[in-house]
Amino acid sequence: MKKVGVFGGTFDPIHHGHLVLAREARETFDLDVVKFIPASASPHKMTQISAPPEARLEMLRSALNSEPGFECDMMELERPAPSYTVETIERLSVEDETAQFFYLIGDDNLSQLPTWHRFEDLSQMVQFVVLNRTGSNLEHSYPMIGRRLDISATEIRARVAASRSIRYLVPPAVEEIIRKRQLYRGTPS
Repeated sequence: MKKVGVFGGTFDPIHHGHLVLAREARETFDLDVVKFIPASASPHKMTQISAPPEARLEMLRSALNSEPGFECDMMELERPAPSYTVETIERLSVEDETAQFFYLIGDDNLSQLPTWHRFEDLSQMVQFVVLNRTGSNLEHSYPMIGRRLDISATEIRARVAASRSIRYLVPPAVEEIIRKRQLYRGTPS
């Protein structure tokens, strides 16, 4: 049975925290692949997405380039917003009926998880894996990947807006795309 990690999010921008935790999950759970699926618009994010979808996709693809076991899937960008995880998993299940799905969720989204669209259906379709990058003590029954990484997309956008360096926070190719496209300038959100 193929074991597939699914990592959804806005990836605005993708950063080393995402990549390190995804690699750790792949190794810990012996996942055949981790599919990064950028959201068109997340129903759970209160802040506006700063970079357009094509820029976020370009950054994601550049970050995953030459990374064995990591793939980019743009299915959520191809359908109307908002992006519901349960619909994504249903589509992936049709594509590979024998796959076992592990949904990677950041610890910052854990409290909202029970409110997700068709959560009961979704919880029957996937094994949730919590990516705990804050080191906080969380009360839940899901398996967890714990690695303290103080990197956030919010911080990266704020640093770019303030003309501060983001070196070592994102892959060099992502930094280059941000610079060339002049993303996040003057928008600290």
